[in-house]
Amino acid sequence: MANVKRIPIPALIGIILTVLFLIAAIFAPWIAPYGNGQIVGDVWEPMSAQYWLGTDNLGRDLLSRMIYGARITIFIAVLATALSFTLGATLGFCAAVLGGWFDTLMSRAVDLLMAIPTLIFALVVLSVLPSTLVTLILVMGILDSTRVYRLSRAIAVDIEVMDFVEAAKLRGEGMRWIIFREILPNALSPLISELGLRFIYAILFLSALSFLGLGVQPPDADWGGMVKENKDGIVFGIGAALIPAAAIAMLAISVNLVADWVLNRTSDLKGGRGNG
Repeated sequence: MANVKRIPIPALIGIILTVLFLIAAIFAPWIAPYGNGQIVGDVWEPMSAQYWLGTDNLGRDLLSRMIYGARITIFIAVLATALSFTLGATLGFCAAVLGGWFDTLMSRAVDLLMAIPTLIFALVVLSVLPSTLVTLILVMGILDSTRVYRLSRAIAVDIEVMDFVEAAKLRGEGMRWIIFREILPNALSPLISELGLRFIYAILFLSALSFLGLGVQPPDADWGGMVKENKDGIVFGIGAALIPAAAIAMLAISVNLVADWVLNRTSDLKGGRGNG
């Protein structure tokens, strides 16, 4: 209980909201009142005791669609973020430790990918390849790994010249030991903070792709796709498209609050150790 009281109110709000979104995503089939594609009423019915958030453009329960949409949105964003960090951090650490031609080759390849606007690059790739979940995760993860690579390499270059890393090299430790036992533990603080930001970016990126018609395909839908489905109702004063848009904003803000708190906490711990 004492630990909970030490958590700042903004961070606590972020944690609660994030947990609620995760619960909705994990237990969607048991929480949702109706099926994902089940038509239960007329088009764009208002909020009522039967339909808490009203119905969408086809007469499906919007609350149920929101819950199932949370599952798809968070599932894709989590896997894409995991892929981007696994790929980007590994290559960034290897480039910093190995240096030479490998560092030059990887850095120039990343520069080339980053020179092309991410959304345009994804639209070109997805217009050629089928918009399956696997394709979406791979495209989002690989494109986002360039940012993680840059950060990981910059951090690893600073850590790699420190005395404890030099001592490990003198002991004859291999590259795997140096990366995972020496560099990674000391790079976790900025990487964890970046993890939250990359997750938010993945959600926004997926929503943009779905809104443009190249993301999650019907009958499934993420929140961005639901905004697209119901956007025509705004002209008639129907706010069905605003509900998934608000959910995207709430999830982004809640994760950002948690990421900021984690970064501040780890920074304070390091500062306290340094002063001692």
